[in-house]
Amino acid sequence: MPQTPDAASPGSPVLTDRLLRSWVRCRRRAWLDLHGAPRERLWSAHRALALDDQLRSFQSLLPQRPGHGEGACREGAPGVVGLRLTGTGPRGLRLEAHPSLLERVEGPSRWGAHSYRPVLARQGRRLTREHRLQLALWGRLLQEHQRAPVPHGLVVAGADRGLERERLALGPSLQRQLDESLERLALDLARSEPPPLVSDRKKCTLCSWRGACDQIATAEGHLSEVSGIGGKRRELLVALGITSLDELAAADPDRLAEDLAVHSEQHREVAPRLVAQARVQQEGIPRRSGQGAGPALPELSAAPGVLLYDIESDPDARDDFLHGLVRLERGADGRWPGAPGPGESLGSYQPLLALQEHGEALLWRRLSTLLARYPDWPVLHYGETESVALLRLAERQGASERERERLRARLVDVHQRLRRHWLLPVNSYGLKAVAGWRGFTWSQKGVDGARCLLWWRQWREGSGGPRRPSRRALGRKLQRIFRYNQDDSLATWAVVRWLLDQDGALPPGPTGGD
Repeated sequence: MPQTPDAASPGSPVLTDRLLRSWVRCRRRAWLDLHGAPRERLWSAHRALALDDQLRSFQSLLPQRPGHGEGACREGAPGVVGLRLTGTGPRGLRLEAHPSLLERVEGPSRWGAHSYRPVLARQGRRLTREHRLQLALWGRLLQEHQRAPVPHGLVVAGADRGLERERLALGPSLQRQLDESLERLALDLARSEPPPLVSDRKKCTLCSWRGACDQIATAEGHLSEVSGIGGKRRELLVALGITSLDELAAADPDRLAEDLAVHSEQHREVAPRLVAQARVQQEGIPRRSGQGAGPALPELSAAPGVLLYDIESDPDARDDFLHGLVRLERGADGRWPGAPGPGESLGSYQPLLALQEHGEALLWRRLSTLLARYPDWPVLHYGETESVALLRLAERQGASERERERLRARLVDVHQRLRRHWLLPVNSYGLKAVAGWRGFTWSQKGVDGARCLLWWRQWREGSGGPRRPSRRALGRKLQRIFRYNQDDSLATWAVVRWLLDQDGALPPGPTGGD
């Protein structure tokens, strides 16, 4: 059994709170944080959003500006940032941490009649193992540093919805978990090669190392590269001796269905589609699915035009802040516009900002007026977000059941139709993957929904918060948000145009289960 490295080991790294946080999320990520090539690391807006949420929560907890470092602790500042803590862990492992915030509490310490406890800002709805271990490490090192016990840490969240506070006991059980995790972290960091890819790579979209790991997953034919396979299904397939995309493509779908039936009827039913999906990805050629007969978008056969609809949201604030629509008219010759080329715009774009201080009633009036202007035009969107949000908005604003039914009949989920009628050689049926497969490129490189949300929050702060934005405030960040939103609608059209072309050019093929 390999021994845990200790402080005397040559080249033994310092175990930091950041490495621990990465390791809890993914063992491979922690190794790459320490040993990976910096050029392979991608910038992610998710980290910036997390820091923004943290700042908002801390400002709600302590309205006054926190002090900095050791001097602020001596002076008894209500809040302190920038304190570096060091110490030793199990087997002499060297530890270092930089708590996000320390809050003053009653009780003597080496600084006088006061002491401190660590504060962590939580994203999401519940405490995770990551939160618990990080607070445990902060508490242990802070206890040594201030020479006073730290029995509890504080977790805060949700400044925009009213600050939530949760006290976490940093007792012996949690400290034992921390010791075990630190020893395992040290072992992983001492490896000459990174740990293997995780079973469920769907969460890797938030990781700055996703590009490097994607290349390896593709080269290995990792099962997570097959659309529809997450961590649980991968475990079931590996237990059956199916460990790669190629092995899944070679499997007998009926036999696989029976093998998976012991786990659930859902796994049995999905087995033939998983095999078909693996074969399509292996061959690189799309094929029709047996789940949908006839054209994928019959609503467009006689429509004079379409409205492409996309929403940008701040999920933490439960705020759909932008409703964007692209108006696309059919030509006089009855032909639809082609798929947009790089940097090309089609139709006319109408962004509707939903500022909370203006209220939902104004937004609904603007949306319903625009929709009523084109009563026979289908409203196309990618995924269920837009239809759910629009129908709920209509209900809240007093639209009758008949009005909502008419609206529901106009809404067409392109993602749903695509999945029903086609199997594509892509590892995800998300808009980015499918439109990218069709050659569509977003006009702003490296932009995603998280970065768009970051721009929105920055614009809101720069425009004076709840005050009415001026023309000057509608600056560069807002225009970038509009452009990203418009590009999403144009990407949807690129997918729609491909579906229309296939319905006009290809006869029905074999079912997805053969």
